[in-house]
Amino acid sequence: MISTAAARRAYAGPALFSFGFRPFFFLGAIWSALVVPLWLFSYFHGGSAALTREWHIHEMIFGFLGAVIAGFLTTAVPNWTGRMPVIGAPLAGLVSLWVLGRLAMLFQDNLGPAAAVIDSLFLLTFAAVIWREVLAGRNWRNLPVCALITLLALANVAFHLPIGAAVDVGVRLALGAATLLIGLIGGRIVPSFTRNWMKVRSLKPEPSTFGAVDRVALGLTVVSVGLWVAAPETPVTGAALMLAGVAHLVRLARWRGWRAAAEPLVWILHLGYGWLGVSLLFLGGASLDPGLVPRSVGIHALTAGAVGVMTLAVMTRATRGHTGRPLAADTSTMAIYLAINAAALLRVAAPFSGVGQSLLLTASSLAWSLAFGGFAVAYGRMLVLQRPRAA
Repeated sequence: MISTAAARRAYAGPALFSFGFRPFFFLGAIWSALVVPLWLFSYFHGGSAALTREWHIHEMIFGFLGAVIAGFLTTAVPNWTGRMPVIGAPLAGLVSLWVLGRLAMLFQDNLGPAAAVIDSLFLLTFAAVIWREVLAGRNWRNLPVCALITLLALANVAFHLPIGAAVDVGVRLALGAATLLIGLIGGRIVPSFTRNWMKVRSLKPEPSTFGAVDRVALGLTVVSVGLWVAAPETPVTGAALMLAGVAHLVRLARWRGWRAAAEPLVWILHLGYGWLGVSLLFLGGASLDPGLVPRSVGIHALTAGAVGVMTLAVMTRATRGHTGRPLAADTSTMAIYLAINAAALLRVAAPFSGVGQSLLLTASSLAWSLAFGGFAVAYGRMLVLQRPRAA
């Protein structure tokens, strides 16, 4: 069998389908930039009946985030397993399932129950692909990643069930899976990329290696997320979430991100991971005293903050690295990073702002769309065109 690298070099089709990150990052960014303002316009001005709050939630979690995760894993898993990459026609087929899911959700009123079936196909198929590759490659270390992708796919199925609490449970299950993915994969790439950057510059001490603190942080996250999915409004859940949040912030401090302050492509990863710790603290506070900390604050610290910042951090770095660009942030990348963090801060602040809430929601929506729309514009050529030839 030829190597992963050789298989990629032998590929002669459209550049867009030569790596999983290319179509999924590009389409996911465009979709994300559109979904938020479309829903917000409908919310304030009574637009299309299809653009409900549930549609917005679904498309941001299972549509946008599902695409980014697919882009990352279809690129990373072949490197983990040494197996043939999912490229060309198989990748185009997977992307087509994602597109069909977005159309099905837009026209769900016309399609009826068929919309749920069509939408569920993408994540279920993607989970099956990841399981096949990891098991065939005997890459046991990444079985937890397979389990979390399956959890995300099942959460999407639960979202569609005609049961009263199914939507809320599906959302919490999906956000729990996203939290654990950031903790697990972010816990690998953040210190690794930081260490690589510091080694080139002979900076010491380097980020701490995986140890007891990391195990405690991940263990507390599994327990607290499980409690949050099952019983989100209990004091035990609140305490567990806050302990997990503190553990992640301690874990983050051990990676010494301040040493990489000169390189935005590195410190943005630390900032995204920091949002994870903060979001768990807010979620815990909401479980303990929802009158003091509105539930939406923790949710949006996680979604707009941890998910939004971390996805753009990974998308920009992976795109630059895999398309032969320098691993350094240019002006457009810096603007993207500023916009996504502004979107998160404004969205978290909105519930505390009283009469100014609508203004902050609108500003957050604009900043979010600028961030992901800006990524699509600034990185679009890198994603859809061939890698430049070395001079």
